[in-house]
Amino acid sequence: MKKQATLLIVDDDQDVLYTAKAVLRRQYEQVDTLDNPKKLPKYLEKHNPDVILLDMNYKVGATTGHEGLFWLKEILSMQPDAHVVMNTAYGEISLAVESMKIGAIDFLVKPWEKEKLLSTISAVYELSQSKKKVNRLENTSKTLSADLQSGYEVMIGQSEAMKPVFEAIHKVAETDASVLLLGENGTGKELVAREIHKASLRRDKPFIKVDLGAISTTLFESELFGHKKGAFTDAKEDRAGRFEIADKGSLFLDEIGNLDVSLQMKLLTVLQNREVYRVGTTKPIPVDIRLISATNSPIESLAQSGEFRMDLLYRINTVTLAIPPLRQRHEDIEPLLRYFLDIFNKKYNKGKLSYSKKAIQQLTNYHWPGNVRELQNAVERAVIMSDGDTLESSDFLISSQPISNRPAGRSQTVEEAEKETIAQALLDCNGNLSEAAIKLEIGRTTLYRKIKKYGL
Repeated sequence: MKKQATLLIVDDDQDVLYTAKAVLRRQYEQVDTLDNPKKLPKYLEKHNPDVILLDMNYKVGATTGHEGLFWLKEILSMQPDAHVVMNTAYGEISLAVESMKIGAIDFLVKPWEKEKLLSTISAVYELSQSKKKVNRLENTSKTLSADLQSGYEVMIGQSEAMKPVFEAIHKVAETDASVLLLGENGTGKELVAREIHKASLRRDKPFIKVDLGAISTTLFESELFGHKKGAFTDAKEDRAGRFEIADKGSLFLDEIGNLDVSLQMKLLTVLQNREVYRVGTTKPIPVDIRLISATNSPIESLAQSGEFRMDLLYRINTVTLAIPPLRQRHEDIEPLLRYFLDIFNKKYNKGKLSYSKKAIQQLTNYHWPGNVRELQNAVERAVIMSDGDTLESSDFLISSQPISNRPAGRSQTVEEAEKETIAQALLDCNGNLSEAAIKLEIGRTTLYRKIKKYGL
């Protein structure tokens, strides 16, 4: 089976080009040739070969090897990670050694035997793949460090409303089916996604989160698909995108309902073809990911109105799972309170703070527009500000109006809950959008769009 690799041979001798290509094509998928090194810049703008076989001389009668050294430096300036093998004659061995000091990996002495050509190219190719794996591991490490979950880490739920969720996680986890999670902000959609991953056959591979609401249109392709060094102004090094980093693992696309229509086709193409192109390259990179998406938007309505591609919706929602809001799972409030209280007691060295019956009654009656995330924040704030050993209802800065006081027959919609949560965050942050976005755990662009939507 041929290796999925691209090799480049640069030589002005047509016989060398023909012979080398014929030999190497038996083991490598793509072997390109250039008969003039001046074509290198244009070629390298579009391609990133795994190995380059570069001749030392190009002018008739030339034996100094200076041309080869010049073009080696040019190649490394354009692609610092290039793996170059110099093709030299016997009298140029010293120059070949000099080329390795510059950055060449190895050299071949002409005329070479077929076996020597194959073994040298194979060794350099394996080296290039090893370095790529190391770079991918470094990228993965950086991404995982940046994406460490800052909130609660276990799923807590004993209410009837949560039983279907746990059952669905168990059923879907063992498959590779794409899952779409629906629910209000703060209900724990990311936590459910992580639970699906931890229960899946991909549990030992990366779980990579992408907040689509926080990625600008201009950086979308770079963040998700990666880029080549120099592809744009700030591209100072080759970088793997989130799809590559999540290879063999799970990719969690949060706030997918907020993805701009102009970008939805690009995402759909990658999901259909299971391959990405780094920005600045034309070489496809196969990816194997399990897709989990989430949104708090009415995505079916968006698809009907043309704001979200119907074909993309079909691609991401093989299984759809709705996460109930906290106001529908009152039985879970006290267990969650105990869990958060234990965490923040330890974090702030508060000993063994407890809570009163009146406090838990108030928390149970509250409608929690910000859901579990709001409860978490309320407990943390109460622990920080507490002076005694017991948290009272006055320690939790929430509305005392119970759900029963709402107008009869009137339940709060998702949009109303979201509007109320955003309004409260803006109030808490004195109108500072950046601070409010961090508090709500959404992107500033997304927050601005929702403020405009709700007329806040």
